[in-house]
Amino acid sequence: MDQPSDLRLLFAILAPLVGAGLVMATGKRPNVREAVSFLSAVTLFGFVASLVPDVLAGRIPRCTVFELLPNLSITLRADSLSMMFAVAASFLWILTVFYAAGYMRGLHEHAQTRFNTCFALALFGAIGCAFSDNLLTLYLFYEIVSVTTYPLVAHHQDEEGYEGARKYITYLTTTAKGLILPAMVLIYVLSGTLDFATNYHTGILPAGVHNGVIAGLYICCILGFAKNGVMPLHHWLPGAMVAPTPVSALLHAVAVVKVGVFSTVRVMLHVFGVDVMNRVGLGIPTAYFVSITILTASIIALSKDNLKTRLAYSTVSQLSYIILGVALLTPTGIQGGLVHIANHAFSKITLFFCAGAIYVATHKKYISEMSGMGRSMPWTFGAFAVAALSMIGAPPVAGFVSKLYLLVGALDAHAIGILLVLVASTLLNAAYFVPVVYHGFFGPAPKQDGHGEHHHHGEAPLAMVIPLCLTAAISAFLGFYPDFFMQFAQAVVK
Repeated sequence: MDQPSDLRLLFAILAPLVGAGLVMATGKRPNVREAVSFLSAVTLFGFVASLVPDVLAGRIPRCTVFELLPNLSITLRADSLSMMFAVAASFLWILTVFYAAGYMRGLHEHAQTRFNTCFALALFGAIGCAFSDNLLTLYLFYEIVSVTTYPLVAHHQDEEGYEGARKYITYLTTTAKGLILPAMVLIYVLSGTLDFATNYHTGILPAGVHNGVIAGLYICCILGFAKNGVMPLHHWLPGAMVAPTPVSALLHAVAVVKVGVFSTVRVMLHVFGVDVMNRVGLGIPTAYFVSITILTASIIALSKDNLKTRLAYSTVSQLSYIILGVALLTPTGIQGGLVHIANHAFSKITLFFCAGAIYVATHKKYISEMSGMGRSMPWTFGAFAVAALSMIGAPPVAGFVSKLYLLVGALDAHAIGILLVLVASTLLNAAYFVPVVYHGFFGPAPKQDGHGEHHHHGEAPLAMVIPLCLTAAISAFLGFYPDFFMQFAQAVVK
């Protein structure tokens, strides 16, 4: 039975918000500030973890914050889809606090209090999205994520930073206001509610709505949630690489892009529903549409020598796996897409953690300059190798589970073209990841400098190396034992 007033949901989203206030209050004492960030992250994870038994038992905790109009409120709920995102995001924030402290202090970055404050506010928005019970609540927290991450992208406060931040905020707010907001109003007019359906089959649109109207609303939602990185509305994502690496990790693994794909699949499954998408013929065309993003972004990644930029285009490609899996409209395909929310989070944050560790230790950004570094930074490059295998989809790492379910889902949907897309993208993944690892471990040592001496670099600070090793280990663990997140994905399609 549902629990209509579970305050744990409210406390969960308030934990990072209160944490942000305390970070500002303790900004002049760096150790206290980082301790507050850590305690906020642990508190958030504690509240999220406390909801797991209830959701696994089939209950849907809810908490209404306030009512606006009949059937229109700011309401929170925790279901199986919520938990996949919330558990991964809240846990990874704990590790990112340590990593960010090592990175920001290692480079003597300015405005560290503002950085930590905005980081906490971004998690406030992300967890709010995860626990949204209706489209209005989701939209509100989606916009909060956009606004609170703008200062993070513009952190360096130089021309490049401001340009990247302008592109970031322009893409994300104009698509949300120009596409999602009018679609949301029309859905409310047609349905009399914005509450998400509890069944992934039915959706909330009444039977009499014309197929053309449904298709139009659907397109607005797919393109309006531009944080999902679907081309052609993806340019904000590589542009945001001007931010510090912990921000890139937040954007591309935990909060921003996951908010985008989470919102997209939430609307696909619980506003439109599988039955309506099948009837109107929206599923397989969506899969082919995002396949363009999967292949094109992978090809662009091949051409990039800047490591963070290559990882950014990898993210653009990998996000569309999640949408593709759901668009197959088969239980196996949906499970493969949904479990990739968590699998991608742990693996991609590892890759960005490694890129940041390399930069702090060596001040190198370009792959062509990293030859032989794996021998002096074995932990960092070893973790990179594990996460790269996951992104490729090789066993026994987490990404293999996602890719296997997607392949089976494509077969179940009789979509041979999608099967070929998945195989081709796997080869492209290998083509842009394997050379980084190979040259790092087996490439020639860096050339001598003008004095005839080699530069030898060790690992980055332990505050950075330990988190990246942990996330790499979890990526491997989820390949051997995928049951924790998979049980949530299976519950979604029951």
